[in-house]
Amino acid sequence: MSPVFPTVREVLDLVPVRNGAPRLVAGTAGLDRPVRWVHIAEVPDIATLLGGGELVLTTGIGLPGDDAGLREFIGALADVGVSGLAVELGRRYVSGVPRVMAAAAERRGLPLIELRRGTPFVRITEAVHALIVDAQLTELRATEEIHQRFTELSVEGAEPAEVLRQAAELAGCPMVLENLSRQVLAYDPAGENAELLLDGWERHSRQIRPPGRTAYDPDSGWLVTTVGARGQDWGRLLLRWPATESTPPTRLTILIERAASTLALGRLIRRDAEGLERQIHRTLLTALIDHSRPVDEVALRAKALGVVLDRRHLVGVVVRHRADEPAGDAGTPDDEPAPARRGGRRDTDAEGPEAGPARLRDLAEAVSQAVRDAKLTALTSPLDDQAVGALLALPDPAAEEKALSAFAAALRRVRLDAAPAAPAAPAARPARPLDAPDRPAGRAVASASARPVDAPPRAAIVVAAGSGVGSLREARRSLIEARQVAEAARRDPRDLPCYRLPHVGLAGLLHLLRDEPRLQTFVERELGPLLAYDAQHPREQLLGTLRAYLEQGRNKSAGAAAAHLSRPAFYERLARIGRILDADLDSVDRCLSLHVALLALDAVRTP
Repeated sequence: MSPVFPTVREVLDLVPVRNGAPRLVAGTAGLDRPVRWVHIAEVPDIATLLGGGELVLTTGIGLPGDDAGLREFIGALADVGVSGLAVELGRRYVSGVPRVMAAAAERRGLPLIELRRGTPFVRITEAVHALIVDAQLTELRATEEIHQRFTELSVEGAEPAEVLRQAAELAGCPMVLENLSRQVLAYDPAGENAELLLDGWERHSRQIRPPGRTAYDPDSGWLVTTVGARGQDWGRLLLRWPATESTPPTRLTILIERAASTLALGRLIRRDAEGLERQIHRTLLTALIDHSRPVDEVALRAKALGVVLDRRHLVGVVVRHRADEPAGDAGTPDDEPAPARRGGRRDTDAEGPEAGPARLRDLAEAVSQAVRDAKLTALTSPLDDQAVGALLALPDPAAEEKALSAFAAALRRVRLDAAPAAPAAPAARPARPLDAPDRPAGRAVASASARPVDAPPRAAIVVAAGSGVGSLREARRSLIEARQVAEAARRDPRDLPCYRLPHVGLAGLLHLLRDEPRLQTFVERELGPLLAYDAQHPREQLLGTLRAYLEQGRNKSAGAAAAHLSRPAFYERLARIGRILDADLDSVDRCLSLHVALLALDAVRTP
């Protein structure tokens, strides 16, 4: 962008000036000074009437005749800050301006121009003023577009990356948003090399210290404004304007301040949501999973945020609650008394629609805190409505197991510290004898959720890790594997600090194969008639009855209690299920097949 006012160099290219055969005799260094106005003067004390930035035109007839007077005249013009002096030859000076005058102008860096042919000064004045007015109109239109553009962004609640993209587009200059620790939150290189722009950013940024909330630092070439609202500053927005050029035009100051206001407003609107740093983490993790950004760009942005991913051993970790519902953390759904359950699910109506997002935010905060407590480096962010992901960056593969153990331990400490004191547990009921009369002698499949009632409750969250990888291009595989393991481990009766692929057994295998058409065909073959029956009779839901029976190890009494049915009603339903599926529910092999089909159905239905 060019400044609002034309420079002396640009004025010399105007047709009326060229008609005067201009010749620069001194002050080459000042050719890029802006010309704010054109003033015609024929008296030696004209400097007292000027305000700076003028191009002074004169025939020289009123100038002093002695050398000292000429030096004083030039000095006075330079002191007031005029842009240049043009002297028309022919009236006072014929062959050229006095040498002492040219020497004085050269010392002060004041452009001194000879007009060797006569030309009406009014033509020069009109041409320059027309240029200034046109530039001012352009500036006004640009300022209006800035206000309109950022008003729309504020109303739409645009993300910081979008705000910077549009700001850089309007400015035509690179822009960087950083936090108070000099970590890059967002940037737009405006077509330049992003790696060069961000290389050694923290060190470079700390050297940029202009005065005031919005100011230009000519030494570094950055226009800077503080970002914040209500007295709480949280970052800086920087726009690079080459120091070799003049001071940035007013519209750029307006632009950077409006962009900063839009960013601050967006942060206020989202003050109860995730922080800006976590938004950037989410963007980068999502980009790795869905390939929405080049891997090199993800690495560059992560490095600018303080997370180095290049030449590191990377491990994907996923943390999620065992239950999908936003419910309490004390135990699993099977531990809950029957009155608090409806159709096998918890009653969460009292928790309100915000319970789920709030629970996810709490979990994301706990994961971030655990990473810090374990002194690890990672990108952390929610991956969906239920899970939080982390990509650990380790120095070498040998540190993997130690790092995962430290993270899992730190996460448990964080959650224990944050959890309210739990009420005293009721006295444990004695476990039902294994030789109870109504338990069949042969168990088909052990319940995945069954455990003695006096056993300690499992942790309400699952920590899962994928296989470590040696490059960022493979990080997606580790993250996807961790997500699959976490989902498969939800029904695991054990309480492992960190689940890996070998731990998840059959449920894990089925989860990994859930997109396999042959597995889906198996589910339909085994359970299709029952699913069709439930679709036609939504009040009965016999699939839940079958699940309770199989998960209780074919113990009909325990299954009836789990399904909240009387024994006769439960027995009648089992008989109906047997007729619909044409299956002998006393057969171990048949029940085993049905139980595997149920587990596969759960895996297929899991997003």
